Amino acid sequence: MLAVISVWVAYYLRIDQVGLPQLQQKYVYILAPLLAFPIFARFGLYRAIFRYTGMSALMSTAKAVGLYGALFFLAIVLFKWDGVPRSVGLIQPIIFLLLVSTTRAMARFWLAGQLSKGHHHGVGRLLIYGAGEAGVQTALALAVVREFVLLGYVDDDTSKIGRTINGLDIISPEEVPDAIERMGVTDILLAVPSLGRARRNAIIAKLRELPVHVRTLPGMVDLASGRVTVRDFQELDVEDLLGRAPVPPDEALVARNLANKTVLVTGAGGSIGSELCRQIMLEKPRKLVLVEHNEFGLYSIHRELEGLRADNHLSVEIVPLLASVANLDRLREICRFHRPATVYHAAAYKHVPLVECNPSEGVRNNIFGTLNMARAAMESGAEYFVLVSTDKAVRPTNVMGASKRMAELALQALAASDTVDFGLLNGDSKVVQNRTVFAMVRFGNVLGSSGSVVPLFRRQLQEGGPLTVTHAEVTRYFMTIPEAAQLVLQAGAMAHGGEVFVLDMGRPVKIMDLARRMVQLSGLTIRDDNHPAGDVEIKITGLRPGEKLYEELLIGDNPEGTVHERIMKAREHYVPWTQFAPVLANMRTAAEEGDEPAIKEILGEHVHGYGPQVVNAADAETEAESSFVIE
Repeated sequence: MLAVISVWVAYYLRIDQVGLPQLQQKYVYILAPLLAFPIFARFGLYRAIFRYTGMSALMSTAKAVGLYGALFFLAIVLFKWDGVPRSVGLIQPIIFLLLVSTTRAMARFWLAGQLSKGHHHGVGRLLIYGAGEAGVQTALALAVVREFVLLGYVDDDTSKIGRTINGLDIISPEEVPDAIERMGVTDILLAVPSLGRARRNAIIAKLRELPVHVRTLPGMVDLASGRVTVRDFQELDVEDLLGRAPVPPDEALVARNLANKTVLVTGAGGSIGSELCRQIMLEKPRKLVLVEHNEFGLYSIHRELEGLRADNHLSVEIVPLLASVANLDRLREICRFHRPATVYHAAAYKHVPLVECNPSEGVRNNIFGTLNMARAAMESGAEYFVLVSTDKAVRPTNVMGASKRMAELALQALAASDTVDFGLLNGDSKVVQNRTVFAMVRFGNVLGSSGSVVPLFRRQLQEGGPLTVTHAEVTRYFMTIPEAAQLVLQAGAMAHGGEVFVLDMGRPVKIMDLARRMVQLSGLTIRDDNHPAGDVEIKITGLRPGEKLYEELLIGDNPEGTVHERIMKAREHYVPWTQFAPVLANMRTAAEEGDEPAIKEILGEHVHGYGPQVVNAADAETEAESSFVIE
């Protein structure tokens, strides 16, 4: 139709003819569509989806019409039809190109507009913070989905403010509150992947006060590969929520005990253990032995590591082994066969209320599971043994923390002994030569791990609330999972024997403040006595069994520095093995008999500060004043 119309327009422009064809002019009307159809088909123009038409499609159209125009003009010159000026052969292809391009562009914009109208129920009205490459690429992806309608861009660059991108205004950060009210913005997407952490935190702090849901952009590589789409706009990551930058790793330190060695990780399917495995893989050990008692956890991390090995073209041998750290014979068998040079012991029961309800199992796993793994490592000649510990081991108010401190004390005692007699514990008097360097790494709560508070709050927000906080004054140190794993690897490389390493984690975070921050960044308001019409309530549920208000990292004062500016060594008291072994023997008997009062009595006698949790406000203030906080 456009070919025929363009012929009529060409006649009108050339000879001012508006009527029916005269003389042999009808042949030109027949030639135009007969010539255009096969050329357009050959160039794939009839297979194009108009909704996704872009510059490449327009270029294909131009090439097709160019070839068509050359053949059309050649035909008019050769046939010399009566009443057909040769100039029609030049005018008609130009008009034809304009008509085809214009109609296809109109179809593309009309279809895209139908799909992205922002007045339908459930469609987000979006501003993109960042008018750079990432923001523009995201806008292009948004054009073909129904979830968001893009209203404009925000940028700090004064050279961009006031200009437009595809008809959408670029505004300054100061104009955002007015734009939210004027345009009904519901979401703001951070599309500034190259921005430094300090500047990013400053932007988030400003946006937190606005009634919008703040999201962050998935990696552009993930978008391009199809692993995620714009429908997968992420909630802000934990670094954004905490408002501090992660501790940078020392790459040389991380690799020291890993490269071209056999490394064993217990609890390999857990939050920390699995991240340790990922980071260890990238340091190219000769063999990585995964020890895990949970079958699905072991299957999941083994499969993930095989993918990581293939993606990075690594030659690491990965050995997945089902085993419990409570089974000494199984651990001995594993160590005798694989001869690990470095052992990272991350297997533990860590959920405070559950261990409080099951103290016998907590002691068996956390204390004697650690001892079993340490003995198997010593007997096989392992060079390094690193225990993943917790800040809850410091003046603990719960069995979980106390059991982890007992495990630390046991390793400190082993580290100070050249020979160790395990006779009191295992019924044999075999003396083991100790050539293994033992170290412990103590850090705060790990965000994103199983049982972590941030995933809990996100789930509660999706369900409409309330967000549950155990006490208004509960305060915790926080780390990300990669940060914690890096600390474990670096501290292990610095160990000489018996050290307890701690991280300068800055100031602790109040859980109530974290809950408020997450509500605000979700574009919601807090419902309380002062704001009864708010969206989400924060509910105080009361301290759980064994829970402390304030966690600490050090038992004593005056920690020593290390070669890493953010890692320190604690000065912790310990008991020699000959004196501590009888205590462990009594603890084993109590655990095997399920004697909870005896377990807690032994913990109270030998773990400094172990006692019931603080529950009233007055005691909370006293505990806060006595807590040692690393500035």
